[in-house]
Amino acid sequence: MLGLSMFDYEFMVRAFVVGISLSILTAQLGSFIVLKRYAMLPDALSHIALLGVGIGLVTDGSPIYVPIVVATISGIAIEYLRYKKKLYSDAILSIFLSGALAMAVVLINLSDGFNASLFSYLFGSITAVSDEEMMITLGFAVISLVLLFGSYRKLLFATLDEESAKASGIPVFALNIMLVVLSAITVALAMRIVGILLIGALMVLPISTALLYRENFTKTIVLATIFSLVSVISGLFISFYVGVSSGAAIVLVALSFFILSLFINI
Repeated sequence: MLGLSMFDYEFMVRAFVVGISLSILTAQLGSFIVLKRYAMLPDALSHIALLGVGIGLVTDGSPIYVPIVVATISGIAIEYLRYKKKLYSDAILSIFLSGALAMAVVLINLSDGFNASLFSYLFGSITAVSDEEMMITLGFAVISLVLLFGSYRKLLFATLDEESAKASGIPVFALNIMLVVLSAITVALAMRIVGILLIGALMVLPISTALLYRENFTKTIVLATIFSLVSVISGLFISFYVGVSSGAAIVLVALSFFILSLFINI
């Protein structure tokens, strides 16, 4: 019963609902992102979400909706520059990441500066999730998974061979925009549990670990989902009982799976 006593606390129930929802969603999104060699996207979006937090602090805006709007608009701009203007993705992501971080620091300095609330955005906190955030995250996860599974074959084709998919009449740009927008909103929602500075690792590590087992794409996504789920659940247990940042605990578990899998598949 000791291991279940945490569920007597409402904030832990909310943390687990949000954490499990996001772990499933990030595994699906991360699978397509990594295969597109777009692994820096979550990190760029997380720093852009931090800019949204900075704007919210200065303007007294919503800590949920402002980062979502800022990350979504920036994500669309990133994909437009990559796909339409043919700019190198690494260069675009680096520009947006560094620019957003610089602006975020300025805005945070203009507000009350670094405080406990901001620390929870950076590294995650199991006590920070509200009922509203839980419901928004749960609803968004369901809608996103329906969209991803509904466009699974086309999205996979566009991910593996963008030019051939375009020649076949598949709306590649629209699918890419969908993937980026879903990733942007996911990053903004996940910052409460995992933290802005660590969400990129949660989206990349499970699929990177699964790829080491060299299975087909469907089995790889299933493995990535399992690694992501176990990482989040274990990380939340560790965070509650040890008293460390939930984001750091989750990422360290995910990293442990990756290192262990490296040795298994040598």
